[in-house]
Amino acid sequence: MEKLPIDFYQSHDTLTLSQLLLGCELVHESAEGTTAGIIVETEGYLVGDPACHAYRRKTIRNAAMFGPAGTLYVYQIYNHHNCINIVMGPEGVGEAILIRALEPTEGLDLMGLRRNEAFKTGFERYRNNTIDPTTPDGQRNLCNGPGKLTISMGIDRQQDNFASLTTGNLFIRGPVLHDFDMVTTTRIGIKYGADLPYRYYIKGNKYISKK
Repeated sequence: MEKLPIDFYQSHDTLTLSQLLLGCELVHESAEGTTAGIIVETEGYLVGDPACHAYRRKTIRNAAMFGPAGTLYVYQIYNHHNCINIVMGPEGVGEAILIRALEPTEGLDLMGLRRNEAFKTGFERYRNNTIDPTTPDGQRNLCNGPGKLTISMGIDRQQDNFASLTTGNLFIRGPVLHDFDMVTTTRIGIKYGADLPYRYYIKGNKYISKK
């Protein structure tokens, strides 16, 4: 299955694409190997939305958000974890879709290795944790959150911020999952705009971050 073309990102508004991405597959081809997962949870961030990083103005941190549709915006939270976003809307606008969770489909052993290596250098309370990607619980925990999935997928802020989903080795293909019900609800872990129903996930999917 081929990469989604640039007109897929250009032909839809941010909230519509946040829904259409459900069931598609995020793929990263790296020197270590290929990892992939079905997108099962997203959040939209719009112009005029107080939770959007581009709400006030363009800065060094959020500059990628003002690029063309299909650009990657990768930012760091808690000085430790990265989050991956897909830039949407016309260039210069500043809207994006956060990928919140994936259902792992390829490279699970590599995902587990990356997560376990990250535990060794992470916060003190996590250093004794391990993930076994051969067990159901281990598989659920590989990508069921925005910080987890970037570690598992080998997504790096220095390398992948500003990258294009249509020309690089990090891309989306699909959809690969069909015939599911979608839940529309409020976003997670934000202080402002928490009442806006801009989060979408596949109903009943065990890999989402939170019901």
